[in-house]
Amino acid sequence: MPIFSVTQGSLTLAGLSAFLSQHHHHHHQQQQQQIFATTDHASPFFTITSPLFIPPSRTRRSTNNITAKFSDSANAKAENSSETATTTATDEVLEPSPDALRQARRSADWKAVKAYYDGGHILQGRVEGFNGGGLIVRFYSLVGFLPFPLLSPSHSCKDPQKTIHEIAKDLTGLLISVKVIHAEEENRKLIFSEKEAVWSKFSKGINVGEIFAGRVGSVEDYGAFIHLRFPDGLYHLTGLVHVSEVSWDLVQDVRDILNVGDEVTVKIIDIDQGKSRITLSIKQLEEDPLLETLDKVIPQDGSIAPDPLSMHNSITIEPLPGLESIFQELTREDGIDDIRISRQGFEKRVVSQDLQLWLSNAPPINRKFTLLARAGRQVQEIQLTTTLDQGGIKKALQRVLERVP
Repeated sequence: MPIFSVTQGSLTLAGLSAFLSQHHHHHHQQQQQQIFATTDHASPFFTITSPLFIPPSRTRRSTNNITAKFSDSANAKAENSSETATTTATDEVLEPSPDALRQARRSADWKAVKAYYDGGHILQGRVEGFNGGGLIVRFYSLVGFLPFPLLSPSHSCKDPQKTIHEIAKDLTGLLISVKVIHAEEENRKLIFSEKEAVWSKFSKGINVGEIFAGRVGSVEDYGAFIHLRFPDGLYHLTGLVHVSEVSWDLVQDVRDILNVGDEVTVKIIDIDQGKSRITLSIKQLEEDPLLETLDKVIPQDGSIAPDPLSMHNSITIEPLPGLESIFQELTREDGIDDIRISRQGFEKRVVSQDLQLWLSNAPPINRKFTLLARAGRQVQEIQLTTTLDQGGIKKALQRVLERVP
């Protein structure tokens, strides 16, 4: 049903005032008849079928927001007003609701987060609080989670006496550099990592072979995680010293040697940029005791060493357990003419209880290569007479070790 229609011309202020006054005093009569009011023109009329109120907060009207329907006769217009009267808002502009604005903002922020994730870029997030497992970090309208294990080690190393929750409390309200490692808009799941951001910044400045001062961050059955100290005095990156790289001695439990908080010196032996991993070694900062044994316990000139450890003639040397079967298989390989134990010595420390077989890098003399067999503290030097080169010997050893149980 139309709200009102204008049959011709426009309503003046005086005419509207008169209409409202009349409408107030004769409301019960106006419901049964149409009301006519004159304009400032000689003859035109307009008709109103019912009052209308539109809150100004919902719409904005311009001076031409009423579509006028003109007719030749006011009476004809009055008779057909129910069929022809129309009201439209041609310039009406609706303001979006607060919920719609919030949703649009969140959608835009999710797109930004995914762009950071896809590009591997670093963003700034504000720490709003924490819970038992990590920090609550805000990125504009989005709130994400940063697990405590993904914090930079610099926080815990700065004040080792503080608990992780005390550190989290100190960080609340601060901006931190993070990377997005998981973004799932459908489930509203957003996870940050400060470690990844720090890795992007500092990992390009380290190289294999470099030596760092470090601090033990944690100790596991398989090794120890060491925080590396940089020239600025902060511990930015963390590497792993595997149990096999802790010491030349046989290590049954890493905790017997390293404890959380210990200050150590480590050497970088591998960097995996793809997996953000650094492999460290402590033992490689010391000379291999096997080399010490070859130089001192087994002198190259064949003389008796001053070391009180025993020396034996090759005729009386009994091969280490498992070594004899390896010799038998080696003699079946083409190109190998003779195998014999030339010398034996004992190390000061136990490196491994298992039999280990090494091919010396020393150049061959008269077609003789040197093999080193080691088990426990015992070391045996083996002379291998062959027409094979070093690569051929390695392949032969690999085949033999696959056949020997």
